[in-house]
Amino acid sequence: MTKTSKLIIVGDSAFAQVAFEYFTHDSPYEVVAFSVETDYLKRDSLFNKPVIAFERLEQSFSTQEHHVYVAIPYTQLNRLRTRLAKSAKQKGYRLASYVSSDARVWRNVQIGEHCFIFEQNVVQPFVRVGNNVVLWSGNHVGHHSVIEDNCFISSHVVISGFVEIGANCFLGVNATIINNIKVGKDCWVGPSATITKDAPDGTLYRPPRVDVAPISSLTFCDIRS
Repeated sequence: MTKTSKLIIVGDSAFAQVAFEYFTHDSPYEVVAFSVETDYLKRDSLFNKPVIAFERLEQSFSTQEHHVYVAIPYTQLNRLRTRLAKSAKQKGYRLASYVSSDARVWRNVQIGEHCFIFEQNVVQPFVRVGNNVVLWSGNHVGHHSVIEDNCFISSHVVISGFVEIGANCFLGVNATIINNIKVGKDCWVGPSATITKDAPDGTLYRPPRVDVAPISSLTFCDIRS
């Protein structure tokens, strides 16, 4: 893919490294640097690209010639990613988005700025995705649903039709939201949780714990050798 824009990735941890791969091999962006806040600056380079203090970023990389993507996960219910993206925009940088070439995003889906949509996502007609949203791999977002700003949807989540997900929410792996449900802002939906009624702002859903059985798997399967 022809590279038409230069990109700085904010962050240098796992998400930043994954984002580097996707932007490098499946986007028109050329990653030229990484950046972290000074207190977290522990290395000079990553993937042969410089790691620059975020506070001094514009001194090294022109705001007119570079885009920024903040590759920070759901830390502080997405507030860290939100803060750094806002700060980068205030500096004058344009915010980048990534939509995988292997994602199924219907033609009339609305996607805001600074979003990251991984492979195997299915996003159906009339969906609206706000700003600063991450859809990790393999999710289903049903028709007419809305995901508000600053959300993180992990893998294999099912968001059914006519669902509203409020700002700053986190949805864990294999979570399911049935049709016509409104999830308020700042909600944490744990792995495999199934939501069948509206969730007030700030609700925490923790799925039932899976207990360890009193016998081993070998005994259960009658393996004696």
